[in-house]
Amino acid sequence: MSVPLLRVEGLTRAFGGLVAVQDLSFEVREGEILGLLGPNGSGKTTALNLVSGALAPDAGRVTLRDRDVTGLAPHRLSRLGIARTFQLVRVLPAMSCAENVLAGIAFGRDAAWGGAAWDRARALLARVGLAGREDHRADTLTYVDQKRLELARALALSPRLLLLDEWLAGLNPTELREGIALIRSLRDEGRTVLMVEHVMDAIRALTDRCVVMNAGRRIAEGPPGAVLAEREVVRAYLGDEDA
Repeated sequence: MSVPLLRVEGLTRAFGGLVAVQDLSFEVREGEILGLLGPNGSGKTTALNLVSGALAPDAGRVTLRDRDVTGLAPHRLSRLGIARTFQLVRVLPAMSCAENVLAGIAFGRDAAWGGAAWDRARALLARVGLAGREDHRADTLTYVDQKRLELARALALSPRLLLLDEWLAGLNPTELREGIALIRSLRDEGRTVLMVEHVMDAIRALTDRCVVMNAGRRIAEGPPGAVLAEREVVRAYLGDEDA
């Protein structure tokens, strides 16, 4: 059996007396889309922060292919092939769309400068639906287009593993269909995706497997249809009376 692209083993992180992630383990296989699900406050974003280097774990290990990357800084992980978007969009507001993407190209695994970098930036902006917006300042974009820009910048890092934190949240039905198609096309190109998401239509349409968290722990794992029907998962989302 091939080595998983990402292996998370026993990750734990506490903030004072609150244990946000507790003994979390899962694997992401190369070329799949894995959904990381759970109700609000279940620890999903903290888990992404631990994988991406934004936080260091109190215990546990993160392995990228066969390399231990536990606690490495985000800029080092980006060089190794991990890129992410954020639940609250983070763009460089005073810079143009092209400059935002160029920042990713300069610090990614396949760094480039000059004309080659500009060509890649234009292609990536077109890829996410921002063709012709190269010179627009990031802070003039709509919220949805800032999400697109952040995704283009993440793709500029040439990631092996793309972490999406509620990237589809807040989209209208047309934008949602376009977003699902875009993420599916990234997987079809060979990208591996770990996505935190609450939009269940997207989870059912995109994910190969799901890991469900509640109160910092993994409570279920498997194909989306089966996992979402499990009694403990229904209870986590709806409470005991509705489970």
